[in-house]
Amino acid sequence: MQDHWLRLYTSEKQKHAGKPLYEWLLETARKQGIAGGTVFRATAGFGRHGFTEETFFELAGELPMLVEFIASAEQVEALLALCTQQNLRLFYTRIPITHGITGS
Repeated sequence: MQDHWLRLYTSEKQKHAGKPLYEWLLETARKQGIAGGTVFRATAGFGRHGFTEETFFELAGELPMLVEFIASAEQVEALLALCTQQNLRLFYTRIPITHGITGS
């Protein structure tokens, strides 16, 4: 069974079920048995909604967020299916990977 690297792209201001979307994604993935997840906040980015950049005067909530997981293909499919059922519109990448731990 091959694991996958799932990356979901959102923004600070996106919310779902009364909380930031990235928090909902982490909690949901944990409940589905995914072993771990990470959220990264970008300092700048561009995409379908234009260009955003962190500056001193910028209002909070506009920057891109990256939520990523390493999980089995079945877990990734289940999480993406749930996102679709919840009517979430998220851009994602999914890449088959090989991983391990170095050292003793």
